[in-house]
Amino acid sequence: MNFFLRLVPAAILAAGVSISASAETLKAVPEQPLQAVLDSAQDGDVVELGVGGYKGAIRIDRRLVLAGRPGVVLTGTGSGNVITVTAPDVTIRGVTIRGSGRSLQTMDSGVFLEKTAERALVEDNRLEGNLFGVYVHGAKGSQVLRNTIDGLREGRTSEAGNGVSLWNAPDVTIGGNTIRYGRDGIITISSRKDRFINNRFEYVRFAVHYMYTSDSEVSGNVSIGNHVGYAIMFSNRLVIRDNVSDRDRDHGMLLNSANYADIDGNRVTGGRIDNIEVTRDNSADAEPGMPPVEKPSEGRRSGPEKCVFIYNANKNKFRNNWFERCEIGVHFTAGSEGNEITGNAFIGNRNQVKYVGTRDLDWSKGGRGNYWSDNPAFDLNGDGIADTAYRPNDVVDRVLWTAPQAKVLINSPAVQVLRWAQAQFPALYPGGVIDSRPLIAPPPKPTSSRSLK
Repeated sequence: MNFFLRLVPAAILAAGVSISASAETLKAVPEQPLQAVLDSAQDGDVVELGVGGYKGAIRIDRRLVLAGRPGVVLTGTGSGNVITVTAPDVTIRGVTIRGSGRSLQTMDSGVFLEKTAERALVEDNRLEGNLFGVYVHGAKGSQVLRNTIDGLREGRTSEAGNGVSLWNAPDVTIGGNTIRYGRDGIITISSRKDRFINNRFEYVRFAVHYMYTSDSEVSGNVSIGNHVGYAIMFSNRLVIRDNVSDRDRDHGMLLNSANYADIDGNRVTGGRIDNIEVTRDNSADAEPGMPPVEKPSEGRRSGPEKCVFIYNANKNKFRNNWFERCEIGVHFTAGSEGNEITGNAFIGNRNQVKYVGTRDLDWSKGGRGNYWSDNPAFDLNGDGIADTAYRPNDVVDRVLWTAPQAKVLINSPAVQVLRWAQAQFPALYPGGVIDSRPLIAPPPKPTSSRSLK
């Protein structure tokens, strides 16, 4: 039996001039080895998969389209990659992909794009239970679009892979995917000029994890109930816009040595999550100095602990963001300098700002500051700016941060006298954050381009 059916004539001869063969459509059936069909294809061919199960692993080493439909399942051997792509301009579409290996060292993946697989398109697939979903290993110009990627649900987080991993692959777009389980949703290392847009993340450690990747965009993404929404580390000149962090546990946004970023129109909100995992995994995870992570199990918790954590991050612009119901609105530390923080809304956070430093910082610019829900200010002239400056912290706050045991004295007469004295004599205030032009009303609440349902 033939492994496929050729539907288009092989070649055309006209006027004595030879014209190369037209692209053909090859139809594969589950009973036949899929690799044999792929090896018989020519550049430009389409390999259509009939409904049913196929055995991997397969290797695509020529320019073609691998097209499936609902009911097409490709299952690997449990070792290595399910699909390895080495040729440029390959499309993989409409296939359920399962059964990769479990070796982190060899980066076993559902789809592995090697450096030579430039401009690959991986779209509208389901990737289930693979160590890594899609690994873009240097394949510049590739696109990973509208896939559903469910990683490993069992085992330790440190032994799981990521939904999409990207290494040294510029000009890549990862958009419209739903990514759940495993370690990180999307991680990028040592790349540039990439776009992560309109993705949704659940049940992972970090939704988006940037390491040494610059001149890129993160926009329109939704992170729900993860440990960290957007972890931006050692990266410069990013656009981080219109993203949502909804009840992520530790941080909605984390900036560590991230510089010159435009952070605009994002929304971080806390609140209780039911039936989310809370089992500790104290193994050595990827990032030195990061807290231990948790694994899925039933329980309840609130999040995040910090809407934004800014650590040694400089010359960034935070504008028009909404930070609501966190333990700490902004934790600002490690000598971060030159940041512009204006037009943001800080709503109902238990502590609006935790500032570790001695310098005076004015979080207003051009006559416009931020909105603070606990600021009991007046606007007698009706210009939308409060008549007095806002200070989120005082000497007592600093004592509580350095000596948490002092909380037992918070209602003592001595503490109340100290706070009264500061109000009467502003010179007693320590160096810290001040908003000299606080807004009297919050800016419009950002909305996500994707539904949270």
